[in-house]
Amino acid sequence: MDSGDVDLTPADLRLLLAVDRTGSFTAAAREIGLTQSAVSHAVRECERRVGAVLFERGRSGARPTPAGERVVVHARQVLRQLELLRTEARDAAAGSISGSVRIATFRTAAAHLLPPVLDRLTTRFPALKPQVLVVPELARGAAGEVADGRADLAIATLDDNAELPGLHHGELFTEPYLLVHPAGHPDPRTLPLLDWPENCSSYTRNWWRTQDWLPRRRLDVADDSVVLSMVAQGIGIAVLPRLTLHTTPTGVRVVELGPDQPTRRLVHVTTTAARHSLAVRELIRELRATTAA
Repeated sequence: MDSGDVDLTPADLRLLLAVDRTGSFTAAAREIGLTQSAVSHAVRECERRVGAVLFERGRSGARPTPAGERVVVHARQVLRQLELLRTEARDAAAGSISGSVRIATFRTAAAHLLPPVLDRLTTRFPALKPQVLVVPELARGAAGEVADGRADLAIATLDDNAELPGLHHGELFTEPYLLVHPAGHPDPRTLPLLDWPENCSSYTRNWWRTQDWLPRRRLDVADDSVVLSMVAQGIGIAVLPRLTLHTTPTGVRVVELGPDQPTRRLVHVTTTAARHSLAVRELIRELRATTAA
């Protein structure tokens, strides 16, 4: 495919994102107010300029090719940088911080860590509008939302030996895991061990394998909040991170696991470009202030 020497425009990038988001040229055309043939022609022109096929066409719609997947990630990032360019130029002239800041994180961090952070941040900068995306901390998790251009900052868990290619991360805190079991139960070890999919730290798994006293029976449930609720109902015991135990229901006993207890490392994650955003820098400042307290 011959490539041209003309760069894609912001309108081109928005069109490609609409096709990716909706999964078809027809749906993208309805969303952006063009005809299906105009969208099809525009995508072909984008492909000519890029020098690669970006979407597979078929009866089921349009799916991005490997080249298209990379292009839509860069499209999100470029459009976000253009938005920040305008917003931060105005803010610099006015001496303020406004616009949106997009945060991706897992459920317990969104429920227990973010509220005081965002309260202080928006008190200081009333024109700033945080947007919180809650995603399971599985596979690429919250950090993947930053890498894909859907978030400016992620609060994520990170194993000690893990790497985040192309991203920057900073330490927030390391928290211990604690044993929780029904208060007053005569022998909690006769109950099953409750677990949830996001509890995937390799260090935690290694620790579990060395603990002969933990129950062999195991029940997998939706998330850590369900785990805690089921412990309170006397259904099982669990090993949970301290953040999950920010509020502990009646009927639950929390026990320290000793000096070799498993831990979970929490970090903030950004791209090179996003970490220079004034809003992101202030958000990180508030996160560090909260977690250091």
